[in-house]
Amino acid sequence: MLAADFARLGDEVRDVVAAGADWLHLDVMDGHFVPNITFGPEVVRALRPYSDRVFDVHLMIAPVDPNLDAFARAGADIITIHAETGPHLDRSLQAIRGLGKKAGVTICPATPENVLSYVLDKVDLVLVMTVNPGFGGQSFINEQVEKIGRIRAMIANRPIRLEVDGGVNTETAQLVAAAGADTLVAGSAIFKEGPKFYARNIASIRAAAHAAAR
Repeated sequence: MLAADFARLGDEVRDVVAAGADWLHLDVMDGHFVPNITFGPEVVRALRPYSDRVFDVHLMIAPVDPNLDAFARAGADIITIHAETGPHLDRSLQAIRGLGKKAGVTICPATPENVLSYVLDKVDLVLVMTVNPGFGGQSFINEQVEKIGRIRAMIANRPIRLEVDGGVNTETAQLVAAAGADTLVAGSAIFKEGPKFYARNIASIRAAAHAAAR
């Protein structure tokens, strides 16, 4: 939703769901961990009545632990935190599950995947950033495709979603799906042409991913 029209955010939620979106990915940025500020739990709470789809809340904030309860209460279904934002990743993931929410962990492009090794049994989702977090509309970092494949091998048969966020379009969707990603976040590629094209854009990205999936 970072690429949506913030002046009509509730309507944008309804429009993109009607166009076929499976989840709503909400990027929360604090101007500290990342160089931008978006919104907080009250906006998540305000959007919750607009859709019963999964609210996939990606917290790009530090410190993160003091804010988990607020986002859980606001209506997040999945709360994803960065491995880079604090020293106690295991504790933070346990806290999310203790709030009754699904727990996700994400890593920036320069972070190696081995930071996930000891928490894989405590997460429901792994998110690979294929751009540097902080702004929408960035170019896809191709070096992350191999990382996605390595993480898919690490996950093995665990019931963990492997999500990709950053520069996803019809071309890059094929690359990440072929590497093993099963959940794709698309912003600019969906919203850039306005509501009349949301359904077409979603369908084309989905078709490209399905065609290339393992």
